[in-house]
This record gives sequence, C-alpha cells and structure tokens, in this order.
Amino acid sequence: MLGHPLGRAAAALLATLVLAGCASPHYLQLDPRRTAEVPQAGSGQAVTVEAADARDEEVIGTRSGSAMSTSVITVTPRELTPRLQREAERAVRDMGFSPTTESASDRPTLTLTLQRLGYERGDGQPLLGEARLEAVLEAKAVNGGTTYTGTYTSRRTQSFALRPNREENADMLNELISDALDRAFRDPELGQLLAR
Repeated sequence: MLGHPLGRAAAALLATLVLAGCASPHYLQLDPRRTAEVPQAGSGQAVTVEAADARDEEVIGTRSGSAMSTSVITVTPRELTPRLQREAERAVRDMGFSPTTESASDRPTLTLTLQRLGYERGDGQPLLGEARLEAVLEAKAVNGGTTYTGTYTSRRTQSFALRPNREENADMLNELISDALDRAFRDPELGQLLAR
C-alpha cells in the first residue's frame, strides 16, 4: 500500500495532521467543581463573595515544554473567573451564609483568587511524556477589621505515552483546580472568621 503513490500521499498527509495536532494551541474552557464537604459556621448572615484571577498571563504552559512552541495551553480569566465565583458562592452558601456580590462596609467578605495555574513538561521516563501541573488559590476572609488569608496549592504529575488532547488536558486541570477548591473551603478558619 505504501509503495503506491496514493498510499505514500495518504501516509504523508496523516503524518502532517498528527504533527500539526501536536503543535496546535489549546484554548481550554475549564469548569472546576468543589466536591468536599465544608464546615458549618453561618446562620444566614450575608457575606460578600468575589472571585479574581491574579495571573500575569493567560498562557499556562506548552505541551511540548519549549518556550518557543506553538503548542501553548491557554486558560482565559474571563471564562474561568465566573466559574470560580460560582463555586465560591456555593461554598459560602453551604457553610450557612447568604452570599452576595454587593459590598457593604459592615459586611464580612470572602475573596477567592487564582494566583497560579501552571502546566510544565516534566522529565518523563523513556517513551513516556510527563506533565507537571500546579494550581494555587488564595482565600481571604475579612470581618470587622480582622483578616484571615489562606493559600491552597494542588499539584499533579501525569505520565502519558501519547500527548494529552484538549479534552484530556481540560479534565486534568479541572481535577487540579477542584482539589485546590476542596482544600480552600475545608479550612475551618474561613467560616469561623466570617461568622464572628
């Protein structure tokens, strides 16, 4: 088959498509979800909730590990921040408070900020690739002049024989950020300060 001119052309086209797929950028639409139970602390008090993305850039890494690569992985704040907002509000509600986005000088506040989201190519074993992922969330509770700030880091190293596609990368990052959300909202100090 490959000796036939048409077979050679088909093989060349397939190789080109595979290589193009490896070099193409990934724009990921993430949807992380908190799954952990949260400590009960509130009794219906209103809490101002805000989510933010403090990263310097939207590109979180490259699939090839090369800084000059076109296989960049991008997560935009305008798509991720509303989902973090939703999860922060849901956590505050599950703690027993009434979340709101309106601020007031005498109202406790909770700010959830994505400080870092990274995707790096690791030093995998022969014939295996490796991705090193990291998410860092900061949760800051403020009530009556008292502030509590917690930093919650989730890391994952994933080995693979075939480079992950867009959906697989999105799944890995969703799990990573979900773990960071679980770590943040399991922290009893947040609810205790908001309830003062």
